[in-house]
Amino acid sequence: MAVEHDQGKTALLVIDLQQGLFGKSTPIFQAGQLLDVIVGLIERAHAAGATVVIVQHASEKVLPYGSAEWQLHPRLGPAAGDLLIHKTHGNAFEETPLHAELAQRGVGSVVLVGLVTHGCVKATCLGALELGYAVTLAADGHSSYSKDAGKLIEEWNRKLAAAGAMVTPAAQIEM
Repeated sequence: MAVEHDQGKTALLVIDLQQGLFGKSTPIFQAGQLLDVIVGLIERAHAAGATVVIVQHASEKVLPYGSAEWQLHPRLGPAAGDLLIHKTHGNAFEETPLHAELAQRGVGSVVLVGLVTHGCVKATCLGALELGYAVTLAADGHSSYSKDAGKLIEEWNRKLAAAGAMVTPAAQIEM
């Protein structure tokens, strides 16, 4: 059964798929599968005319703005019309124009994917819920470079569902 949103238009938020996170000594858990899932959702969002938001984090220690590490993963070539948001906090809504940009587009529902499960994905999911968005977290569309990534993904899928997000396999999400 497909998940459908009835709260305005839907946007796909792609969080921090940046080269520096894929180059850690502990690799991203199931990186190839994660990228396949996210690229597939981006293609479906474009086909449906949904807003695609590409979010890039910058921090002096891990992802210095403009550095090679800060660049998007090569499989994530933003398309013309995709919204690019640069952030310095875990929550992509904090001190960025994201909320205003989504409101201007009539977006009431967001689908979240990206990195890192227990960091920026969690923070952005909770931020979107606080702002009143209908939030769908792609259960198989987020990961991390932790040795405990599999357990963290399961744990945060449960916790974010309890907080109000709809946690759904990507194959069942409609834009």
